[in-house]
Amino acid sequence: MRLEYVKLSTFAALKNVIMNDTIERMTSFIVMDVLERANELQREGIDVIHLEVGEPDFDMPECIAQAAIEAHKNGATHYTHSLGDPQLREAISGFYKQEYNVIVDPECIVVTSGSSPAILMALMLLCQVGDEVIMSNPGYPCYRNFALACHAEPVCVPLHAECDFQYNINDIKAKITDRTKAIFVNSPMNPTGTLVSDEVYKELATLNIPIISDEIYHGLVYEGKPSTILEFTDNAFIVNGFSKRFAMTGLRLGYLIAPKKHMRALQILQQNLFICAPSTAQKAGITALREANPDVETMRNIYNERRIFMIRRLREIGFVIYTEPQGAFYIFCDARKFTNDSYRFAFDVLEKAHVGITPGVDFGTGGEGFVRFSYANSIENIREAMDRMERYLLNLQS
Repeated sequence: MRLEYVKLSTFAALKNVIMNDTIERMTSFIVMDVLERANELQREGIDVIHLEVGEPDFDMPECIAQAAIEAHKNGATHYTHSLGDPQLREAISGFYKQEYNVIVDPECIVVTSGSSPAILMALMLLCQVGDEVIMSNPGYPCYRNFALACHAEPVCVPLHAECDFQYNINDIKAKITDRTKAIFVNSPMNPTGTLVSDEVYKELATLNIPIISDEIYHGLVYEGKPSTILEFTDNAFIVNGFSKRFAMTGLRLGYLIAPKKHMRALQILQQNLFICAPSTAQKAGITALREANPDVETMRNIYNERRIFMIRRLREIGFVIYTEPQGAFYIFCDARKFTNDSYRFAFDVLEKAHVGITPGVDFGTGGEGFVRFSYANSIENIREAMDRMERYLLNLQS
């Protein structure tokens, strides 16, 4: 079976070629395995609806595209300052003042090639071999692998559906040791769409441990108001970027906000590992922050329409949703009525219903029995996908 090839043969083959023990401890990013199999089916002429991948289906706003074109025409295609275009860092600072009434020194910002280098550099800065990083289970799967890449140990704190997938501060305290160097938070959260509450932020701020706060989905919030960890503590590293809010995934533009005392060390890492973020993308980012908010609001309203529709249909066809997503573009559903193996279930749905979904186990052992649906697709495609899922589940139960 193709499933067995994806899950077993690939890893068996890797055992013979991987020279680094750290890489052997890493897991694949399963959503990408699903996406790549879905793309294979499409090349065979099969119509697949993608609800697995977390990528905006919108083109980036026209004003951003024009800014990138103009930057290219004007020769802004050379290296920038390693920390980023000063104008962009000023714009990011202004954005945090306008959005959260927080003062961010532009000199405390490093612009990165997407948010992933920001996460990697924060962990490289904070961790030595054997140090520990606290993160949620379920949670974004790459955090664990980033920690391993930095020779740190991921320490998982369980989140529970009946508690809205919120951190319990006592569970975190129970995991803290003298080797704990950072705590990850993600709000809105992937995969659940949950916002971290201000109460949790306040409690985290009292622990005197650096917080790495992934705020990449800010701007795509439908219920409640997102806070930044900077409203509660300066002992924090903020990961953010342009991919989700501004639909700029391919331009690879993100940033890290860090305490000033760490900026020279981060600059050294940036200079050596990445040199600088793409120059034309940085020019586009300036325009995004200055001009694209009306476009963001339009996208947000459309996402919300899809969110409301998908929640209703998923419940109608038998999935349990404990926590309705407040932000991002995901719904995390309890599928234990249908399966106890979310990996096999997701690939079976793909092969038989031709709908791509993400198995909950991709987000950790605490996600087993759940599946994630993305509503970053058109309402027409979502409607058809829900009908396909309904037929699949009826056949499954017959």
